[in-house]
Amino acid sequence: MPFLLRNLILNLDEVEEQLKFRLCGRFGLKPAAVLTFNLVRKGIDARKKPRIKFVCTVEFTLDDEEGFWRHYGDDPDLERISLLSESVLPHLTTSRRIVIVGAGPAGLFTALRLTEYGLSPLLLERGKPVADRVRDVQTFWSEGNLDPESNVQFGEGGAGTFSDGKLTTRVKDPNTRYVLDRLVQFGAPPEILWLAKPHIGTDRLRGVVTSLRRHLEAQGVTVRFQSRLSGLVAGSRRLGGVIIDGREEYPCDILVLAPGHSARDTYGMLAECQVLLEPKPFAIGVRVEHPQELINRIQYGIASHPRLPPADYQLTYNNPRTGRSAYSFCMCPGGVVVASTSEKGGVVTNGMSGHLRNAPFANSALVVTVGRGDFPGSGPLAGVEFQRHWERLAFREGGGDYRAPAQNMLAFLGQPGSHPLTSSYRPGVRETDLAQVLPDYVVATLREGLLHFDRKMRGFVTGEATLTGVETRTSAPLRIVRGEDFQSVSLEGLYPAGEGAGYAGGIMSAALDGIRVADAIAAKLM
Repeated sequence: MPFLLRNLILNLDEVEEQLKFRLCGRFGLKPAAVLTFNLVRKGIDARKKPRIKFVCTVEFTLDDEEGFWRHYGDDPDLERISLLSESVLPHLTTSRRIVIVGAGPAGLFTALRLTEYGLSPLLLERGKPVADRVRDVQTFWSEGNLDPESNVQFGEGGAGTFSDGKLTTRVKDPNTRYVLDRLVQFGAPPEILWLAKPHIGTDRLRGVVTSLRRHLEAQGVTVRFQSRLSGLVAGSRRLGGVIIDGREEYPCDILVLAPGHSARDTYGMLAECQVLLEPKPFAIGVRVEHPQELINRIQYGIASHPRLPPADYQLTYNNPRTGRSAYSFCMCPGGVVVASTSEKGGVVTNGMSGHLRNAPFANSALVVTVGRGDFPGSGPLAGVEFQRHWERLAFREGGGDYRAPAQNMLAFLGQPGSHPLTSSYRPGVRETDLAQVLPDYVVATLREGLLHFDRKMRGFVTGEATLTGVETRTSAPLRIVRGEDFQSVSLEGLYPAGEGAGYAGGIMSAALDGIRVADAIAAKLM
């Protein structure tokens, strides 16, 4: 039975091979007594900068397990663990027709899990395959020609394809390792299995998504691109089919709806079909860019080191009087700010990084919470209209050609010493007073938050930083209400899933939600 040992420390210049000797030295073991040894987690301790340390967790087996446990079982860092074999799923057959809408993490992992039950769903994706989608996005970034059906939001892999590919989540789920293992199987770097903050990078993620789709097709899944869900066929509160592209009716008994958080036309169609939706809080704000070396110096005390990844950060601020919070979100070390709208006449920002995170700037969303009381009207689509209003205003202030409004951080704070704008955003930026493109309460909370962040990270407020607006697609502005059986409470056979349905917030949590939905469908079929 293996053991788990936490808090093995490596100095900055020590390599992972030292860990086995640290283990032996700690417990007086001979190296030959250690039968197996694996690194399972590696994090960074930068509290005493610049004396950075790596904090590691290892798994190992010994030739004398019982004797070792009798001597050292009371060590608080030591744990005895049982080997968990991956469960074999039952093979199911059914005459029910299963359709999955959306080839993002939730849709792809729903499909993958269903194939492991022996099922072969139809997977519909309104956008294009990754290779074609990348060309369309590059054309938009370089020329300002937006394809509303093939962009950063829509297409194979979902919005996460153009991101940092982060795999961190606050969700505690036993399937987390399952997701990581499958991603490595399809080409993700193996270190995601043990890094404390795993990420894939947009460049590597594109290949992973393509490999996963090809695997699904080999398992009998039919994948149809450029096929948009435009309607539902239903009677007596029971799903009977879907309408594709406004003209094709396809029989369907089970629909997994994983549309992503920007499928506004899908939300409108669901509202018309009287599927129960409810608005939910999200956040809006700007993207901030700093020189990556500046962030490294703040976090590590040094500009760079070959053993250290580009530094990241996570910041929060809460105003107890207003109840509003400002926080950093989707931080991309060594990345770029990207144009992410999916609608003509709007500007939306986001961030992405490659696997190496080797671009000269760090960026992050700095956003403020908004809720129902801030939205115009009271219907389920009120949050959508709220987003759209500020995106269109940013489009106009940016010059009406998809340039984004931007401002030096010190100028935004009304302080002297601002530098020229250095935004990596394409098609480009236009210097603007960002107070003109965000609600007053968001501007006020951001200004308060920035001063608070500078107390946490001295040097964060600087004339070297640029703010680019607007960031509005932090999460879905509504929730497709489902019950404990994961089905819509208003339409039997409809299974909302993932971030676009309001039940996830990132690649990992969306994939996990897709797995839960697939398991719920399998349980229903059994």
